[in-house]
Amino acid sequence: MNTSIDLHARVDEYLAERRRMGFGLVHMGYALQSFSNYVASACHQGPLTIELMAAWARNDKAQRLTPGTWARRLGILRPFVRWLRQFEHETAVPDESIFGSVPGRMAPHIYHDVEIVELLAAARGMNPNGCGLRPATFETLFGLIASAGLRVSEALTLLDRDVDLTSGTLTVRQTKFGKTRLLPLHPSTVLALANYRKLRCQEVNTTDETSFFVGTRGKFLGQPLGDRQVHRVFMELRDQLGWIDRGRHGDPRIHDLRHTFAVKRVMLWHKQGIDVDQEMLSLSTYLGHAKISYTYWYLTGVPELMALAGARFAHFAQAPEACDE
Repeated sequence: MNTSIDLHARVDEYLAERRRMGFGLVHMGYALQSFSNYVASACHQGPLTIELMAAWARNDKAQRLTPGTWARRLGILRPFVRWLRQFEHETAVPDESIFGSVPGRMAPHIYHDVEIVELLAAARGMNPNGCGLRPATFETLFGLIASAGLRVSEALTLLDRDVDLTSGTLTVRQTKFGKTRLLPLHPSTVLALANYRKLRCQEVNTTDETSFFVGTRGKFLGQPLGDRQVHRVFMELRDQLGWIDRGRHGDPRIHDLRHTFAVKRVMLWHKQGIDVDQEMLSLSTYLGHAKISYTYWYLTGVPELMALAGARFAHFAQAPEACDE
Protein backbone atom coordinates (compact mmCIF):
# COMPACT_ATOMS: atom_id res chain seq x y z
CA MET A 1 0.00 0.00 0.00
CA ASN A 2 0.99 3.64 -0.22
CA THR A 3 1.84 3.64 3.48
CA SER A 4 2.23 7.36 4.07
CA ILE A 5 -1.25 8.09 2.71
CA ASP A 6 -3.27 4.97 3.52
CA LEU A 7 -2.03 4.61 7.09
CA HIS A 8 -3.52 7.97 8.11
CA ALA A 9 -6.83 6.88 6.59
CA ARG A 10 -6.69 3.48 8.29
CA VAL A 11 -6.01 5.09 11.67
CA ASP A 12 -9.00 7.40 11.23
CA GLU A 13 -11.16 4.44 10.17
CA TYR A 14 -10.07 2.32 13.14
CA LEU A 15 -10.65 5.09 15.69
CA ALA A 16 -14.05 5.94 14.22
CA GLU A 17 -15.11 2.30 14.32
CA ARG A 18 -14.04 1.87 17.94
CA ARG A 19 -15.60 5.15 19.06
CA ARG A 20 -18.92 4.12 17.57
CA MET A 21 -18.72 1.21 20.03
CA GLY A 22 -18.42 3.68 22.93
CA PHE A 23 -14.66 3.88 23.44
CA GLY A 24 -13.12 7.32 23.98
CA LEU A 25 -9.58 6.43 22.83
CA VAL A 26 -8.13 9.88 23.46
CA HIS A 27 -4.66 8.63 24.41
CA MET A 28 -4.69 5.90 21.77
CA GLY A 29 -5.81 8.46 19.17
CA TYR A 30 -2.79 10.67 19.88
CA ALA A 31 -0.47 7.66 19.83
CA LEU A 32 -1.75 6.26 16.53
CA GLN A 33 -1.59 9.67 14.88
CA SER A 34 1.97 9.98 16.17
CA PHE A 35 2.80 6.57 14.72
CA SER A 36 1.32 7.36 11.31
CA ASN A 37 3.25 10.66 11.24
CA TYR A 38 6.44 8.81 12.17
CA VAL A 39 5.91 6.31 9.35
CA ALA A 40 5.35 9.16 6.89
CA SER A 41 8.48 11.01 8.05
CA ALA A 42 10.50 7.81 7.62
CA CYS A 43 9.24 7.55 4.00
CA HIS A 44 8.42 3.90 4.68
CA GLN A 45 6.80 1.95 1.89
CA GLY A 46 5.21 -1.47 2.06
CA PRO A 47 3.92 -3.53 5.00
CA LEU A 48 4.49 -2.28 8.53
CA THR A 49 7.41 -4.09 10.18
CA ILE A 50 8.39 -4.94 13.74
CA GLU A 51 11.55 -2.85 13.34
CA LEU A 52 9.55 0.21 12.33
CA MET A 53 7.16 -0.14 15.27
CA ALA A 54 9.99 -0.69 17.75
CA ALA A 55 11.81 2.40 16.44
CA TRP A 56 8.66 4.49 16.96
CA ALA A 57 8.19 3.07 20.47
CA ARG A 58 11.73 4.16 21.39
CA ASN A 59 11.06 7.63 19.97
CA ASP A 60 9.25 8.76 23.13
CA LYS A 61 9.01 12.55 23.34
CA ALA A 62 9.22 12.39 27.13
CA GLN A 63 12.59 10.64 26.72
CA ARG A 64 11.97 8.22 29.57
CA LEU A 65 14.27 5.73 27.82
CA THR A 66 12.92 2.70 29.67
CA PRO A 67 11.83 -0.67 28.25
CA GLY A 68 8.63 -0.39 30.29
CA THR A 69 7.68 2.83 28.49
CA TRP A 70 8.54 1.30 25.11
CA ALA A 71 6.48 -1.80 25.95
CA ARG A 72 3.47 0.39 26.75
CA ARG A 73 3.82 2.31 23.49
CA LEU A 74 4.11 -0.92 21.54
CA GLY A 75 1.08 -2.27 23.41
CA ILE A 76 -0.97 0.66 22.12
CA LEU A 77 -0.13 -0.34 18.55
CA ARG A 78 -0.93 -4.02 18.97
CA PRO A 79 -4.76 -3.94 18.71
CA PHE A 80 -4.56 -1.52 15.79
CA VAL A 81 -2.13 -3.60 13.71
CA ARG A 82 -4.15 -6.75 14.45
CA TRP A 83 -7.17 -4.94 13.02
CA LEU A 84 -5.09 -3.70 10.08
CA ARG A 85 -4.08 -7.24 9.08
CA GLN A 86 -7.57 -7.89 7.70
CA PHE A 87 -6.73 -5.37 4.96
CA GLU A 88 -2.94 -5.69 4.80
CA HIS A 89 -2.14 -9.35 5.40
CA GLU A 90 1.63 -8.84 5.63
CA THR A 91 1.36 -6.39 8.52
CA ALA A 92 3.56 -7.56 11.39
CA VAL A 93 2.16 -7.83 14.92
CA PRO A 94 4.71 -7.23 17.71
CA ASP A 95 4.72 -9.51 20.73
CA GLU A 96 6.13 -9.12 24.23
CA SER A 97 9.53 -10.50 23.23
CA ILE A 98 10.53 -7.05 21.89
CA PHE A 99 10.62 -5.04 25.14
CA GLY A 100 9.06 -7.47 27.61
CA SER A 101 5.58 -7.40 29.06
CA VAL A 102 3.80 -4.16 29.85
CA PRO A 103 4.46 -3.31 33.53
CA GLY A 104 1.52 -3.12 35.90
CA ARG A 105 -0.02 0.16 36.95
CA MET A 106 2.50 2.40 38.63
CA ALA A 107 1.90 4.23 41.87
CA PRO A 108 0.74 7.83 41.26
CA HIS A 109 1.91 11.01 42.94
CA ILE A 110 -0.58 11.68 45.72
CA TYR A 111 -0.67 15.42 46.28
CA HIS A 112 -0.39 16.96 49.71
CA ASP A 113 -3.04 19.59 50.41
CA VAL A 114 -0.38 22.30 50.38
CA GLU A 115 0.71 21.27 46.88
CA ILE A 116 -2.81 21.70 45.52
CA VAL A 117 -3.01 25.11 47.18
CA GLU A 118 0.35 26.01 45.60
CA LEU A 119 -0.82 24.85 42.16
CA LEU A 120 -3.98 26.98 42.28
CA ALA A 121 -2.02 29.98 43.53
CA ALA A 122 0.52 29.57 40.74
CA ALA A 123 -2.29 29.43 38.16
CA ARG A 124 -3.85 32.52 39.70
CA GLY A 125 -0.52 34.31 39.36
CA MET A 126 -0.11 33.65 35.64
CA ASN A 127 -0.93 37.29 34.94
CA PRO A 128 1.13 39.94 36.74
CA ASN A 129 -1.93 41.57 38.27
CA GLY A 130 -3.45 38.24 39.24
CA CYS A 131 -6.70 38.77 37.37
CA GLY A 132 -8.11 38.02 33.94
CA LEU A 133 -9.80 35.08 32.24
CA ARG A 134 -6.65 33.04 31.57
CA PRO A 135 -5.53 32.64 35.23
CA ALA A 136 -9.14 32.03 36.31
CA THR A 137 -9.57 29.35 33.65
CA PHE A 138 -6.62 27.26 34.78
CA GLU A 139 -7.16 27.83 38.49
CA THR A 140 -10.78 26.70 38.17
CA LEU A 141 -9.95 23.79 35.87
CA PHE A 142 -7.24 22.34 38.11
CA GLY A 143 -9.39 22.98 41.19
CA LEU A 144 -12.36 21.15 39.67
CA ILE A 145 -10.27 18.12 38.71
CA ALA A 146 -8.86 17.97 42.24
CA SER A 147 -12.20 18.44 44.01
CA ALA A 148 -14.35 16.19 41.81
CA GLY A 149 -11.86 13.57 40.65
CA LEU A 150 -12.54 14.17 36.97
CA ARG A 151 -10.43 12.93 34.10
CA VAL A 152 -8.84 15.83 32.22
CA SER A 153 -10.84 14.92 29.11
CA GLU A 154 -14.08 14.97 31.11
CA ALA A 155 -13.41 18.46 32.43
CA LEU A 156 -12.49 19.79 28.99
CA THR A 157 -15.61 18.39 27.29
CA LEU A 158 -18.03 19.93 29.80
CA LEU A 159 -20.53 22.26 28.17
CA ASP A 160 -22.12 25.18 29.94
CA ARG A 161 -25.39 23.26 30.21
CA ASP A 162 -23.60 20.44 32.02
CA VAL A 163 -22.77 22.69 34.99
CA ASP A 164 -25.91 23.14 37.10
CA LEU A 165 -25.03 25.62 39.82
CA THR A 166 -28.57 25.64 41.20
CA SER A 167 -28.53 21.95 42.10
CA GLY A 168 -24.74 21.90 42.55
CA THR A 169 -24.15 19.07 40.08
CA LEU A 170 -22.12 18.22 36.98
CA THR A 171 -23.36 16.05 34.14
CA VAL A 172 -20.37 14.17 32.71
CA ARG A 173 -21.44 12.78 29.34
CA GLN A 174 -20.26 9.78 27.30
CA THR A 175 -16.90 9.43 28.99
CA LYS A 176 -14.05 6.94 28.66
CA PHE A 177 -16.30 3.89 28.88
CA GLY A 178 -19.34 5.43 27.17
CA LYS A 179 -21.08 6.27 30.44
CA THR A 180 -22.90 9.42 31.53
CA ARG A 181 -23.00 10.24 35.23
CA LEU A 182 -24.33 12.99 37.51
CA LEU A 183 -21.89 14.25 40.14
CA PRO A 184 -22.78 16.24 43.27
CA LEU A 185 -20.28 18.98 44.12
CA HIS A 186 -19.08 20.54 47.35
CA PRO A 187 -20.51 24.07 47.94
CA SER A 188 -17.01 25.59 47.75
CA THR A 189 -16.57 24.03 44.29
CA VAL A 190 -19.95 25.37 43.18
CA LEU A 191 -18.92 28.86 44.30
CA ALA A 192 -15.63 28.65 42.37
CA LEU A 193 -17.46 27.51 39.22
CA ALA A 194 -19.99 30.33 39.61
CA ASN A 195 -17.24 32.94 39.89
CA TYR A 196 -15.50 31.55 36.81
CA ARG A 197 -18.72 31.44 34.78
CA LYS A 198 -19.47 35.06 35.68
CA LEU A 199 -16.01 36.19 34.55
CA ARG A 200 -16.12 34.08 31.39
CA CYS A 201 -19.52 35.46 30.39
CA GLN A 202 -18.04 38.97 30.54
CA GLU A 203 -15.43 37.95 27.94
CA VAL A 204 -17.22 35.37 25.77
CA ASN A 205 -20.69 35.13 24.25
CA THR A 206 -22.17 32.05 25.88
CA THR A 207 -24.90 29.55 25.00
CA ASP A 208 -25.79 26.21 26.54
CA GLU A 209 -23.50 24.57 23.98
CA THR A 210 -20.45 26.71 24.80
CA SER A 211 -17.57 24.77 26.34
CA PHE A 212 -17.38 25.54 30.03
CA PHE A 213 -13.60 25.96 29.90
CA VAL A 214 -12.50 28.08 26.95
CA GLY A 215 -9.39 29.38 25.29
CA THR A 216 -8.52 32.93 26.26
CA ARG A 217 -6.19 34.32 23.60
CA GLY A 218 -6.60 35.62 20.06
CA LYS A 219 -8.51 33.35 17.69
CA PHE A 220 -8.86 30.74 20.46
CA LEU A 221 -10.91 33.07 22.66
CA GLY A 222 -14.19 31.30 23.42
CA GLN A 223 -13.11 28.07 21.70
CA PRO A 224 -12.89 24.76 23.59
CA LEU A 225 -9.74 24.62 25.69
CA GLY A 226 -7.24 22.18 24.17
CA ASP A 227 -5.75 19.18 25.98
CA ARG A 228 -2.19 19.92 24.86
CA GLN A 229 -2.37 23.51 26.03
CA VAL A 230 -3.63 22.39 29.44
CA HIS A 231 -0.79 19.90 29.87
CA ARG A 232 1.76 22.47 28.71
CA VAL A 233 0.55 25.03 31.24
CA PHE A 234 0.48 22.42 34.00
CA MET A 235 4.07 21.35 33.27
CA GLU A 236 5.22 24.98 33.33
CA LEU A 237 3.58 25.52 36.73
CA ARG A 238 4.87 22.19 38.04
CA ASP A 239 8.44 23.04 37.07
CA GLN A 240 8.02 26.48 38.60
CA LEU A 241 6.92 24.93 41.89
CA GLY A 242 9.79 22.42 41.91
CA TRP A 243 7.83 19.46 43.28
CA ILE A 244 9.63 16.19 44.04
CA ASP A 245 7.84 13.21 42.51
CA ARG A 246 6.55 10.67 45.04
CA GLY A 247 5.06 8.38 42.41
CA ARG A 248 6.66 6.23 39.75
CA HIS A 249 5.79 8.17 36.61
CA GLY A 250 8.83 10.44 36.71
CA ASP A 251 6.93 13.65 37.45
CA PRO A 252 3.62 14.64 39.07
CA ARG A 253 0.82 14.66 36.48
CA ILE A 254 -2.57 16.35 36.14
CA HIS A 255 -4.18 12.90 36.26
CA ASP A 256 -2.66 12.41 39.71
CA LEU A 257 -5.14 15.01 40.98
CA ARG A 258 -7.87 12.47 40.19
CA HIS A 259 -5.94 9.71 41.96
CA THR A 260 -5.47 12.03 44.94
CA PHE A 261 -9.22 12.63 45.12
CA ALA A 262 -9.89 8.88 45.28
CA VAL A 263 -7.16 8.13 47.83
CA LYS A 264 -8.15 10.96 50.17
CA ARG A 265 -11.78 9.90 50.06
CA VAL A 266 -10.86 6.36 51.14
CA MET A 267 -8.52 7.71 53.84
CA LEU A 268 -11.32 9.94 55.17
CA TRP A 269 -13.73 6.98 55.33
CA HIS A 270 -11.11 5.01 57.22
CA LYS A 271 -10.53 7.88 59.66
CA GLN A 272 -14.29 8.19 60.22
CA GLY A 273 -14.58 4.47 60.95
CA ILE A 274 -16.73 3.86 57.87
CA ASP A 275 -16.63 0.39 56.30
CA VAL A 276 -14.56 1.08 53.19
CA ASP A 277 -15.74 -2.07 51.42
CA GLN A 278 -19.34 -0.87 51.72
CA GLU A 279 -18.47 2.45 50.07
CA MET A 280 -16.21 1.33 47.23
CA LEU A 281 -19.09 0.83 44.80
CA SER A 282 -20.25 4.42 45.30
CA LEU A 283 -16.70 5.69 44.74
CA SER A 284 -16.36 3.52 41.63
CA THR A 285 -19.62 4.96 40.28
CA TYR A 286 -18.58 8.54 41.07
CA LEU A 287 -15.24 8.09 39.30
CA GLY A 288 -16.86 6.45 36.27
CA HIS A 289 -14.84 3.24 36.47
CA ALA A 290 -15.99 0.42 34.20
CA LYS A 291 -15.17 -2.20 36.84
CA ILE A 292 -15.04 -1.92 40.60
CA SER A 293 -11.70 -3.75 40.47
CA TYR A 294 -10.25 -0.55 38.98
CA THR A 295 -11.25 1.23 42.19
CA TYR A 296 -9.98 -1.50 44.49
CA TRP A 297 -6.56 -1.13 42.83
CA TYR A 298 -5.98 1.91 45.02
CA LEU A 299 -5.93 -0.32 48.11
CA THR A 300 -2.98 -2.34 46.79
CA GLY A 301 -1.29 0.03 44.34
CA VAL A 302 -0.95 3.22 46.39
CA PRO A 303 1.45 3.27 49.38
CA GLU A 304 -0.80 5.55 51.48
CA LEU A 305 -3.67 3.06 51.31
CA MET A 306 -1.48 -0.03 51.56
CA ALA A 307 -0.39 1.28 54.97
CA LEU A 308 -4.02 1.64 56.06
CA ALA A 309 -4.87 -1.83 54.80
CA GLY A 310 -1.88 -3.24 56.65
CA ALA A 311 -2.91 -1.54 59.88
CA ARG A 312 -6.45 -2.90 59.57
CA PHE A 313 -5.13 -6.41 58.99
CA ALA A 314 -2.78 -6.14 61.99
CA HIS A 315 -5.70 -5.03 64.16
CA PHE A 316 -7.77 -7.96 62.90
CA ALA A 317 -4.95 -10.45 63.44
CA GLN A 318 -4.40 -9.27 67.04
CA ALA A 319 -8.08 -9.40 67.98
CA PRO A 320 -8.86 -12.11 70.58
CA GLU A 321 -10.58 -15.14 69.17
CA ALA A 322 -14.21 -15.60 70.10
CA CYS A 323 -14.89 -18.52 72.41
CA ASP A 324 -17.00 -21.35 71.05
CA GLU A 325 -20.33 -21.64 72.74
